[in-house]
Amino acid sequence: MKLTKSHWRRLRSRSVQVAITLFGLLLLTFFIGRVMPLDPVLAIVGPDADHNTYQQVYHQLGFDKPLWVQFGIYLQGLLHGNLGLALLTGQPVINDILRVFPATVELATLAIVIGTGLGVPLGVWAAARRNSVIDYLVRIISLAGYSTPIFWVGMVGLLLFYAHLGWVGGAGRVDFSLDGIVPRRTGFLLIDALLVGNFTVFSNALNHLILPASLLGFHSLAYISRMTRSFMLAQLSQEFILTARVKGLSEWQVIWQHAFRNILVQLLTVVALAYGSLLEGAVLIETVFSWPGFGSYLTGSLMLGDMNAVMGCVLVVGLIFVLLNLLSDLLYQVFDPRTKV
Repeated sequence: MKLTKSHWRRLRSRSVQVAITLFGLLLLTFFIGRVMPLDPVLAIVGPDADHNTYQQVYHQLGFDKPLWVQFGIYLQGLLHGNLGLALLTGQPVINDILRVFPATVELATLAIVIGTGLGVPLGVWAAARRNSVIDYLVRIISLAGYSTPIFWVGMVGLLLFYAHLGWVGGAGRVDFSLDGIVPRRTGFLLIDALLVGNFTVFSNALNHLILPASLLGFHSLAYISRMTRSFMLAQLSQEFILTARVKGLSEWQVIWQHAFRNILVQLLTVVALAYGSLLEGAVLIETVFSWPGFGSYLTGSLMLGDMNAVMGCVLVVGLIFVLLNLLSDLLYQVFDPRTKV
């Protein structure tokens, strides 16, 4: 569909909001990081360093300058694509993020496929059978997915499906004996294994991926199924649904061709936000499964007080959410005729 002037005007307005949001996010994160009771200089020089060494590193990092000057220097470097050096690895933060982010994308992508593929049909089914046993069962599943701590589910899953039954792989992305065999091309281990035709690594990586992705998928399923049910109930109470039934249309046609089609745009926003939450919120699962992803990197950086790495990660998380919101809003404007001017 062709974008109208009103669409482009709305897009420009949202782009300005994105820029302001990211700037505020960076500003807040920077000043909070500077007042945290963690000493990044001490993490570099060690507790046994003398005072002169400490002061030298303190000066090199620019901590002797006013906070607003430090923030200005950081923004200047950011405009040139420089996020600073990570204390944890000694490498540029952007390189570290590019190294760990594909592992999280693999995990979150399979999780959202599972969550959407199961959550949407369950939500539709529950709405179509409102107040039936099926509806109550879906609502119980949704409640369980929301209320059960994900780290507890992860540990139970490892004990049951890996340690006891042996159905899935354990911690990490692959077995230790297969680590490093496939050359890194894209960073996505499944894709890299397929590119070189190593199906042993591919199957092993998939075996390691399926359990944490399924647990994250169950968590997103709870949210997606609940929202789908709510959207469908609102549509099924409309007069056009009664008209469709009076015309003699089958229940399948009424539900899927009329009611469900009207909630697609709303579902797109829900799935996009759920995917963004999985990309930045997989910290606990990555910790339980020793998954070398974005969440583990952010946690390690926070514990060390590495604010360059933390701010780089916060910037990535902010970009993910605002871009997903911007994309869903744009698609909403394109495909929902009620928004056309």
